[in-house]
Amino acid sequence: MRFSHTEANLLPDKDSINLEYQGFLEKFGDEGNLIVIATKDADLFTPEKYSAWVQLADSLEKYPEVEYSIGIGNLQKLQKNEEQKSFEFIAAYPENPENEEDLLAYQKQLFEELPFYEGLVYSKKSNTVQTAIYLDKAIVNEKERKDFVLQDLVPFIESFQEQHNIKLYVSGMPYIRTLNSKNIVDEIQWFVIAALLVTSFIFFFFFRSYRATLISMLTVVIGVMWAFGFLGWFGYEITVLTAIIPPLIIVIGIPNCIFLINKYQQEIKKHGNQAKSLQRVITKIGNATLMTNLTTASGFATFIFTQSELLTEFGVVASVCILSIFLLSLLIIPIIYSYMPAPKDKHLRHLGKQWIEGFVDWMEAKVRFNRVSIYFVSVGVLAISIIGIFNIRISGSLLEDMPQKAEFFKDIQFFEEEFDGIMPLEIMINTKRPQGVTKLSTIQKMEKLSEIITDLPQLSRPLSIVDVAKYSKQSFYNNNPKYYQLPTRQEQNFIAPYIKSLDNDENRFAAYIDSTGQYARMTTFMKDVGTEEMEQIEATLWPQINKIFPDGQFEVSITGKALIFQKGTRYLVKNLIISLGLAILLIAIFMAWMFRSFRMILISLIPNLLPLLMTAGMMGWLGIPIKPSTILVFSIAFGISVDDTIHFLAKYRQELKANHWKIKKSVYPALRETAVSMFYTSIVLFFGFSVFMISSFGGTVALGGLVSATLLFAMLANLLLLPSLLLSLERSIANKKTLKEPQMKIIDSEEDEQNISEQGGK
Repeated sequence: MRFSHTEANLLPDKDSINLEYQGFLEKFGDEGNLIVIATKDADLFTPEKYSAWVQLADSLEKYPEVEYSIGIGNLQKLQKNEEQKSFEFIAAYPENPENEEDLLAYQKQLFEELPFYEGLVYSKKSNTVQTAIYLDKAIVNEKERKDFVLQDLVPFIESFQEQHNIKLYVSGMPYIRTLNSKNIVDEIQWFVIAALLVTSFIFFFFFRSYRATLISMLTVVIGVMWAFGFLGWFGYEITVLTAIIPPLIIVIGIPNCIFLINKYQQEIKKHGNQAKSLQRVITKIGNATLMTNLTTASGFATFIFTQSELLTEFGVVASVCILSIFLLSLLIIPIIYSYMPAPKDKHLRHLGKQWIEGFVDWMEAKVRFNRVSIYFVSVGVLAISIIGIFNIRISGSLLEDMPQKAEFFKDIQFFEEEFDGIMPLEIMINTKRPQGVTKLSTIQKMEKLSEIITDLPQLSRPLSIVDVAKYSKQSFYNNNPKYYQLPTRQEQNFIAPYIKSLDNDENRFAAYIDSTGQYARMTTFMKDVGTEEMEQIEATLWPQINKIFPDGQFEVSITGKALIFQKGTRYLVKNLIISLGLAILLIAIFMAWMFRSFRMILISLIPNLLPLLMTAGMMGWLGIPIKPSTILVFSIAFGISVDDTIHFLAKYRQELKANHWKIKKSVYPALRETAVSMFYTSIVLFFGFSVFMISSFGGTVALGGLVSATLLFAMLANLLLLPSLLLSLERSIANKKTLKEPQMKIIDSEEDEQNISEQGGK
């Protein structure tokens, strides 16, 4: 198994947004290699703390993973050499300060005379100072980045704070990504343990049998191991989505065990023949369980068609694992029970529990006498849900799902306040001619765009070749800060020889312009904004960009990982209806194959679509946005809730044949027999998915809560609304003419039962 070291890319590889980003990476390399360390310490410019701060950057720069650092200790400024007509880099301040007065003078110089470094080394808002650490771009998406951050940087920062009593704030995409992925890895084990504990406790509470509980736990544990094995065999990385598959297998696998064991015990209680009981479990429940697992797997399999690599991997592994846990359940449970003695009376007592019988009696009474009330409540829930659906918002925030109580998330908020954001947003300008970026007219256009970006409250002041041009003029005029502005055409002629000298000085500004001089880069940092707010920003920028950089003369693209994540979220929302519609279609095909009745398909979908609409309404009323994590709710909940429908209709079909197609005599026995297993499985699923609510990730919490609520409501819909519809529409839907012989072979006749009994005896 391998853990992912990159952000989730939700867009298809060939999407134009992805292609633009790849083009940017080819020109300028990965933009996510910056780690920033800041402090607001009021005593920083005292000899002792200043020396410690300088040593901080020097020590970090010695690590092989770090390319270079920029901070107040090694800050350099341009100085004019009139004799050689060139600019030279000199230290902004001597390495060994003599006294506090000199340091305060340097602080004043830094904040007032070096505007080039504003936003990069200091923030004027509250005299905040930061050191920028640039990692080797080759390790940004590799394991070495994770090892450096966790094994070197984090311990070093903690030790530094304790030793020098300086409060540090650390952020940057490599740092955020590493600590966030560490939280994901840490939570996997807790999810698996919590899911096992919760489901086993509930299972034992219902069955009161250590034997049945252990057999079920053995089955799902093997299923979890298979899940990890599939991830390894397929070569998929563990991401924020695939991390939830192991506990998901536990939660989905336990209902299989409940249906199989509950049916086995019901048969033992009925006639005491163990062989007949096991064969009936395999033949009756096995067929129905196969269909329920197929429908659940198909709900997940719809993600395969989204063309998003992340969701495709999740869909493949989840659907394969669900079918695997069905296979394991159908093999392990009957095989183990075949070697064990038949259950004793104490193991069967739960089948006649008074409170369970009371629950079943209540449901039967509601269906028998209060069908109008059931319809009234259903319509009311539908109306309230539709109102809530109109309030749903879409969120493509890269940070919203991160653990908001974590220290690194609080640091993100600090940098948003002090430096107007931490997530890079890149603008690449293609001038369509070599050295086109260095022309004054191009730089002037870039300055206009820079001013527009700076005026947006969600974005920081951009860093670009414009700042270099302004700084060169300031340096030409002996570093007078009032000349920090673009040179005029006349001044450009005087300054040009000085600027050319910079080309021979390690090309220190290569981050802003490519080697051909054709492509320019503007880097701004944005705050944590959602999809809709980002679209408003783009709607503001693009008309101005098209006006400043006419199409045909220039090509401009806005890109960056944060933007790709936002676009990916919008892409998922567009595909949600398609994937959910595909899931409904697949499940409708299964139902048609099972029951060969178009009318039965329609009536069976109603109690399963209503919970989905209720979930969407809840998201609107509770302010839970649609995002990559919560978008899974609909397919998961629909795929699982249909299971109850299949179990009920399978039993209903049996009762119809046994009772000579008399509807009322068939609905109530079907309700009574399936209600217990459906109640057990729904409670297990409810508490099983509730396990996800212990997560520190907001999206995972919402996923757990929404799926739990949806499945509980789906159980009530299948036990109250579905039988009510069958009774109310009995003449047009549920009769021998519409319910033809199904594909599922179900043992009904006494002759078949006798044959099985004889085989069991042999």
